[in-house]
Amino acid sequence: MAVRAFRMNLNPGQAEEYRKRHDEIWPDLVDALRDAGVSDYRIYLDPDTLALFAVLTHDDEHRLDQLPALDVMQRWWRHMQSIMASHPDASPVSVELLPMFTLQARPGVERG
Repeated sequence: MAVRAFRMNLNPGQAEEYRKRHDEIWPDLVDALRDAGVSDYRIYLDPDTLALFAVLTHDDEHRLDQLPALDVMQRWWRHMQSIMASHPDASPVSVELLPMFTLQARPGVERG
């Protein structure tokens, strides 16, 4: 498994709409992400800066590079374009974040 992190930016006043749209995420988009090898995807908002921080865990052998060509991904990007910083093709403006620190549980140690 591999982890990627990236930052995106939400437009002012759109936090609740962003949450609502993700609460109602389309099942075919969820299927596409899982089929591409995504096992965990979390997005956090810094309400002071409107920065969205995403952490995505995926299989070592993934198909993430095929997602932008899928119709469902193109439709999702257009659906989200009005509430976040986006490129002309509607894909979100995102910046890869560099890993700086990781702390993982020790093997065999129960976490409480």
